[in-house]
Parts: sequence; structure tokens; C-alpha cells
Amino acid sequence: MKVVIIDYGMGNLFSVRRAVEVSGATDIEVSADPSRLAHADRVILPGVGAFADGMAGLTRAGFVPAIRDYVAHGRPLLGICLGMQMLLDQSDEFGDTAGLGLIPGHVRAIDRDTDDGKRRKLPSIGWAGLQPEAAWQGTILAGLTPGAAVYFLHSFHAVPSDHADLLASYDHLGTKVTAAIRRGNVTGAQFHPEKSGPVGLGIIAAFLAQTSTA
Repeated sequence: MKVVIIDYGMGNLFSVRRAVEVSGATDIEVSADPSRLAHADRVILPGVGAFADGMAGLTRAGFVPAIRDYVAHGRPLLGICLGMQMLLDQSDEFGDTAGLGLIPGHVRAIDRDTDDGKRRKLPSIGWAGLQPEAAWQGTILAGLTPGAAVYFLHSFHAVPSDHADLLASYDHLGTKVTAAIRRGNVTGAQFHPEKSGPVGLGIIAAFLAQTSTA
């Protein structure tokens, strides 16, 4: 199995590669060459930073059509943090920016106002327990129990158009926030599995074990 981690200048590439290696993969390539996706069995799209900057980086490097073509062939793709957000149609962060359009929906700011009129602390930083929004069997969360904790760092989150694409959420100071999404062979994790200890490594291993839909 060949795993390609996309390098477009915005991601924790070393940490992600190391986590994939520890999770059992041996043929791992960090690549800034879109043509390498054609030879991949699994692709990971990491990312940290602003949505518009991320999409600009993917576009400059020529990854947008390569990612869409890879997904069209039914092979598993995992987006992490910003990489997860860019799977959607659009983001409201610093103005409207089009995404990859692989999962219908928008990326919106986490609601800052609480029900009692207070201000919610953002960004959301730290560990939080995952709660199911759909069955986890056969997904990257297979084998986890509800409440398994992973590490988050973000102020925006994905809002899928179809609730069926919402895989997991978590509670941030009284509001439900998207933690993971999935449509077919495309999965997104808002959290950082590479920073989430044994639980995160298990999630990456589950991604590596997914089957192609081609």
C-alpha cells in the first residue's frame, strides 16, 4: 500500500508522516507533485491555517484536479483540520472562498455567543470527547467508544448540507461542533489524529484499513 501525504506548504507533515508510519504503513511519500496521487492507494490532505491560503496553495501546486480525479477513482482520502474543511464547497472565513466540493456544505465560524449571553472562548483548543452522529462501523472511528478524546485546535468548523455526512461531533462550552465527516471514500477529521496519542494512531490505522470503492 502506497500512502501519499500532500505537501502544499501548510501542514504538520513530519508529525503526520510519523503517525502514519507508527500506524503500520511502510510505503509513505510526502509529495508536492500532484502526479504522485495517481500512484497512491491512500491520500492524506493535512493542513493548518486559513481556508483561502490553503486553497490558494493547492491551486498553485496543481493539486485541485489531481485530488478530484483521485477521489473519482474510489480510493480513500483523509483530510485533517484545514484539510478537512477544504473538502467542502465553501468557507466563510475572511470572505467566501470555494473549496474542493467533495462533500456538500460550508465552513462557518463556531458560534461565539453562548445561550446565557456570554462569550465562548475561541479558538477551541485542547482535548474533547467524540460523540457519534452516525454509525462508526467501517469508518476511521471504528472500534472507538463514544467519548474517546482527541486533540482540537480551530475556530471554524464544517457544516455539511446533509446530516448523513456528519460522522461525529463534540461539545465546546455548550455548543455542538463538527469533529468528523464522511461521504463515500472521502473522510475529514477536524481534530489532529497525529497529536491524539493512541486513539489518534488507531484512527489512522482504521483509515489505512479502509477499502477502495472503485
